[in-house]
Amino acid sequence: MIIHLKACSEEQAKALGEKHKAFCMFDGERHVLINSSSVKELPADLEEYTEDYWVFPNDNQLASRHYRNETRTIDLGGIRIGGSSQNTLLIGGPCSVESEDQIRTSASFMNGLGLKMFRGGCYKPRTSPYSFQGLGIEGLKLLAKMRDEFGMKIITEVRDASHVQDVIDYTDVVQIGAKSMYDHGILKACAKARKPVMIKRGFGTTLQEFVQAAEFILSGGNNDVILCERGIRTFEHGTRFTLDLCGVAWLKEHTNLPIILDPSHAMGYAYGVADLGRACVAMGIDGLLIESHPNPKVAKSDASQQLDHEQFEKLYHSLKPVAESVGYRMI
Repeated sequence: MIIHLKACSEEQAKALGEKHKAFCMFDGERHVLINSSSVKELPADLEEYTEDYWVFPNDNQLASRHYRNETRTIDLGGIRIGGSSQNTLLIGGPCSVESEDQIRTSASFMNGLGLKMFRGGCYKPRTSPYSFQGLGIEGLKLLAKMRDEFGMKIITEVRDASHVQDVIDYTDVVQIGAKSMYDHGILKACAKARKPVMIKRGFGTTLQEFVQAAEFILSGGNNDVILCERGIRTFEHGTRFTLDLCGVAWLKEHTNLPIILDPSHAMGYAYGVADLGRACVAMGIDGLLIESHPNPKVAKSDASQQLDHEQFEKLYHSLKPVAESVGYRMI
């Protein structure tokens, strides 16, 4: 249950939340109480304090279109997605920040195409302990340097709660990866942050679980949450994962959160990324995440799925008419 309180002090709102074992947050306009979806009736002693309330069949509450029908508008530092913007944001860059030369070459290329947001991993949650783990704080400093040089916004991933603050300090959008989606330390730290958060769906995660992970961040007071579908694990071994476009349709119908798709991780092989990317954009989405490396053959992580710059540019130009055909524009 979500309850909008009438005008009251923060102390009063917190006291009511404690009494009813409910989350208490301020949404920018009013104090809000959020309780479990098992609560189906407004408590009698809250009636005099309540302006409006909503009952839900499950714990998808703040993210539900039943609560807020319009898609949330999120400002990514002057870049707007969601709401009525009709923007599809293209995010490009390599899987990992490997060196200053590599990341500058990539950032310069992306900037030349007019891209507004640049990606690169600094903390890599690898499956094997022997794989490249990222440059850590030095990688974050390099990304911040590229932002200063080229003016693009930066998104990068947190691996565990120990460096969430570093990622917040150095970047513009915090990414929670598929392997970290259940990390409550990360979720709660991002809930307190005042920066947009993009959370990726775990590859064994149901849609319900995915949205509930976003609810951890929303209920903590951070309204700027983006969902990212990056493929789920099925019985198929020919591709790395299976991009769940059916799930994307469900998310668009039932949630009020902007949606970004990541065909690079879903496919796992560069040859299929362009076709998948165009299919994603044709769904009328809020963003597309594509990995690209100056020389994928020597990439230290996910070499097989990264496009080279020539392939990326060709894909970029093919996406614009697809977006326009469904009433969106690539930015």
